[in-house]
Amino acid sequence: MTVDWHRHYAYLTQLLDEGVRLTAITPGVTRHGEDIGRWLATQRRDWNRLNTEQQARLTALGITPARAVRARTAPAKTSTTARPGRGAVAFQTGIQALAQYVEREGGGLPGRQHVEHLPGAAHRTGVWLANQRQRRDRLDAEQLRALAELGVDWARSAV
Repeated sequence: MTVDWHRHYAYLTQLLDEGVRLTAITPGVTRHGEDIGRWLATQRRDWNRLNTEQQARLTALGITPARAVRARTAPAKTSTTARPGRGAVAFQTGIQALAQYVEREGGGLPGRQHVEHLPGAAHRTGVWLANQRQRRDRLDAEQLRALAELGVDWARSAV
């Protein structure tokens, strides 16, 4: 067991001794600057990686392994009325940042390290564009068209 493990364990026992309920120790609960909630969640998730002494100590505190998430047996049904997911929103933000860059620079593509500043947020447009190139075989026709309209030509681009 590492010193870090012992320190987190000690902080956890201190919290429990002070009357904090185990169910209240969630990610974000800290002790002396250490996120004990996140550590506890990791211990529960990676229970099989713990040695028997670690498992015994945690079990004595009433901690059990996290339940394994079961894989789906059937593919998820797609809905024609589904609202855009996080990936669609992220793609649109990337398109917005790229469009802003292209408009300001008069064409061309940003380098990998480029950060575009959108209202209220910074967007790592260069990294995003490199990721889109890596995932181009998984982009749909509409996404590829949106990139092409901004001058992204995967056949000639050296992003």
